[in-house]
Amino acid sequence: MQKVPVSLWTLLAGMIISPISIWIGQNHHLLPVQASQQAPLVDGFFNIMFTIAIALFLVVEGTILIFLFIYRRRPGDNSDGTPIKGNLALEIFWTLVPTVIVVVLGIYSVNIYNQMGGLEPGSHPHGHVAHVSGTAIAASMSDGSKSLVTPNIGIGGSPQTQGKPADLVVDVKGIQFAWLFNYPQTSISAGELHVPVGADVQLNLSADDVIHSFWVPQFRLKQDAIPGVPTELRFVATKPGTYPVVCAELCGGYHGSMRSQVIVHTQEDFDSWLTENQLAQQQGKPQVVAVNPADLSTSEFLTPYINDMGVSAATLSQTKK
Repeated sequence: MQKVPVSLWTLLAGMIISPISIWIGQNHHLLPVQASQQAPLVDGFFNIMFTIAIALFLVVEGTILIFLFIYRRRPGDNSDGTPIKGNLALEIFWTLVPTVIVVVLGIYSVNIYNQMGGLEPGSHPHGHVAHVSGTAIAASMSDGSKSLVTPNIGIGGSPQTQGKPADLVVDVKGIQFAWLFNYPQTSISAGELHVPVGADVQLNLSADDVIHSFWVPQFRLKQDAIPGVPTELRFVATKPGTYPVVCAELCGGYHGSMRSQVIVHTQEDFDSWLTENQLAQQQGKPQVVAVNPADLSTSEFLTPYINDMGVSAATLSQTKK
């Protein structure tokens, strides 16, 4: 019986493994819904990495299983195994392949990061959309001034937005343990981020105490808020809805409770939200979602969350602001 060449077995394995890994890599459903223009870029890169990971997993684990079966010790065979000193070709192969994969993925990741504006301060790549049609923001600026795009450390945006002011600018401050959102054009402050769908939004991030990290999983964007170092995040939301804002940097004992949400409105709903909050501010009434956690003691701020965090009332009563 003629022995099948190793090259033929390798080709056959490749023909089987390739379609399986590609299908799994493109149909895994592991990521949350895409809700920003930047999300498809990140997801495309993740799918490629996941496809390669599946292929490597099948190759390695498949080889182990095949060797366990073919080269198992037969009953009554007490001889030593075949002495193998080394195989230069095999060692070059399993060193070269991972090297090529890492280099290619590294170059690709830098390209994706650059498209999202990560390498050039003040630049904001990836797909710009038309300016927000509503006039509520402009009308609310009594002095007629326009917001400027500051050249901070930034990520997000599109090639068409480079050097252009954003449609909406929001100042975001991270404190232990809350996010505070201020709309400088309208002087509205809130505990949630409200933005219109399709608007080019710029977040100016800062922190008062320790490093925090502003992360919206559905946007596939994350940026640190660093004390004394202005940072910037720029994005275009594509789907109305409510999405969680998570602090992704361990910032203290109640880090897990440092959550908020970004609410993506239609333009009409966003204009209504602006109007309602401006009227409430003018009339001296409490604003919608405008409670400032910085004005609360630690125990007052954390009281609604003690059940979720597993903190006893006795322990909470011992906390100080």
